Amino acid sequence: MSLILVAEQVLNGLQFGIMLFLMAAGLTLIFGVMGLINLAHGSLYMIGAFCAAAVSAATGSFLLGLVAALAGAAAAGALIELVVIRRLYARDHLDQVLATFALILIFSEGTRWLFGSFPLYLDVPAALSGPVTLPGGIQYPLYRLSLILAGLIVAAGLFWLIARTRIGIQIRAGENDREMIAALGVDIDRLYTFVFALGAALAGLAGALVGAIQSVQVGMGEPVLILAFVVIVIGGIGSIRGALVGALLVGLTDTLGGIFLPELFKLFMAPAAATQTGASLASMAIYILMALVLIWRPTGLYGARA
Repeated sequence: MSLILVAEQVLNGLQFGIMLFLMAAGLTLIFGVMGLINLAHGSLYMIGAFCAAAVSAATGSFLLGLVAALAGAAAAGALIELVVIRRLYARDHLDQVLATFALILIFSEGTRWLFGSFPLYLDVPAALSGPVTLPGGIQYPLYRLSLILAGLIVAAGLFWLIARTRIGIQIRAGENDREMIAALGVDIDRLYTFVFALGAALAGLAGALVGAIQSVQVGMGEPVLILAFVVIVIGGIGSIRGALVGALLVGLTDTLGGIFLPELFKLFMAPAAATQTGASLASMAIYILMALVLIWRPTGLYGARA
């Protein structure tokens, strides 16, 4: 296997991991600050993708599509928090799961009613289309490279928000003792709405960015949601740094496993059997990784020790 192919797959894994980070960062913030299990987070990813596809098709501007994805997902997130989620904070996790699962069904059928059952397609902007030559003669799509860069910029901005701003201090305090910061005068309801809208906006941005390389369709958020939960379990619930590290590990494991495991089994198995066995094991690789991390550190890589 050539080094160029390996480098391309590593970049694919990084791009996949960065997109998972945008999903997982919002999810881990919501769970860390609010203690809420939000199964509808994947629906916000889908809403962002559909908003971007619809606005981009109507205006011809990919940038306006991204703005619409952020605004639409954030608005949907704030509305969900005000109307539904706010009534669930004092309830147990089973009630939260049931209520947010119902939101998945509502958003899926509502999106199907608005846009139909057929997939939409979001075109890659002309300025970012085509390949770019990287050191070593690697030809790699410019758009995918831009996704990696954009994701890293968003990650840096999120780290700055959490670590250096007043709202970030409140978010970190809310993770540790929400009753105390409420007693100190922080408007906890407004903080929760902001955190939920921020998480929703990140999910919507991920959906819009991925929508240009995949089809935009009803139900596209649920498979990504499962991977996002794996990411936050590996990284540690409530940790943004853990979400980034966990997402990169999952992205690289999933991408490289699908390439290298069949080749590894071909060393001592027939090609057909090796391909089948390698593909089956590759689909389980991220869950094996999660199990190994939890055996070594039950709270995740950056989770607080009990």
